[in-house]
Amino acid sequence: METPTSAGRSWSWLILLIPYIALLWLPFYNHSYPSLMGFPFFYWYQFLWVPLTSLLIYIVYRGIK
Repeated sequence: METPTSAGRSWSWLILLIPYIALLWLPFYNHSYPSLMGFPFFYWYQFLWVPLTSLLIYIVYRGIK
């Protein structure tokens, strides 16, 4: 049986599904506008998720530790 603190911690792993779903749903970002510094939306949207995913992994790590 899970304790209340371990049950709360197990929910924090679901945060890691956010980037997975955001990048899996290709029709959402499969276009070129708006561009940012000459990069089409398709590219900078994916590049944006690199630091965001690192931040989310850190948040989950700190929440579990």
